[in-house]
Amino acid sequence: MPTFSSPTHRLIRSKGARLSGVLATSAALLATGVGPAAAAPPSPDQPIRSGQAWMGSGTRVEQGAAASGGDLSVLDTSGVQGIDVSHWQGGINWTSVKSAGIDFAYMKATEGTSFKDASFNANYTGSYNAGLIRGAYHFARPDVSNGATQANYFAGNGGGWSQDGKTLPGVLDIEHNPYGSACYGLSTTQMRTWINDFYNTYKARTTRDVVIYTTASWWNTCTGNWTGMGAKSPLWVAHWGTANPSIPSGFPTWTVWQYSATGRVSGIAGDVDRNKFNGSADRLLALANNTA
Repeated sequence: MPTFSSPTHRLIRSKGARLSGVLATSAALLATGVGPAAAAPPSPDQPIRSGQAWMGSGTRVEQGAAASGGDLSVLDTSGVQGIDVSHWQGGINWTSVKSAGIDFAYMKATEGTSFKDASFNANYTGSYNAGLIRGAYHFARPDVSNGATQANYFAGNGGGWSQDGKTLPGVLDIEHNPYGSACYGLSTTQMRTWINDFYNTYKARTTRDVVIYTTASWWNTCTGNWTGMGAKSPLWVAHWGTANPSIPSGFPTWTVWQYSATGRVSGIAGDVDRNKFNGSADRLLALANNTA
């Protein structure tokens, strides 16, 4: 796993439709049920605005441009496949996504203590109605509040859970800070406390163990190779462009693997993260129902 790049070399990956293609594709998108495409994310030499991070925006900073895509032809795209999305994908035709073989989806719900993703409600409802098993994620900002405050904000704004067979436990997306210092200015001890407080508060609110999205490099650096979450939280590991993801300290294996940041799926204009569940469709349903 590559080491962190300096802030001056930060690269923000381009997701969703490019601005130059919006006008040319809008008619076709509307004809297939896909809403208007969102504006393109900031270019690599521009910082993103607070509240605009997405799952993998910090991973892009950490892993760099060379690893950002991953050649899908040489990776294992069999089995139970999923995607993660935010407002950067614009409108999504979830029926087409389901028909393309995608079984589950996570969408950004919240960030920090005051930002809710503009497309969350449409994505959460649309994916459910199309028959996908879906869930919500929170982009962590340990630099703006404690973990308990953000867990409550997440649980109250889309990150809740119900045993309906269609709702996965919420995700704590904690990765390289795309806004500044990689570890958000926290020591390893402070980061452990922050994560533990988020976990305990989320579980008290929902009864579920929060899933942790991270990379081995960030986790090992910013938590000091902490092994305290491996027995409690399922791991969603991000490692692009490889056939064997590196696992953070303390976790026995991965439950979900984000293996590419530049996948394409019918029903979505532009790039989307591709993910694989480590198990059968029945095991994914068991995770949703808390019967695993």
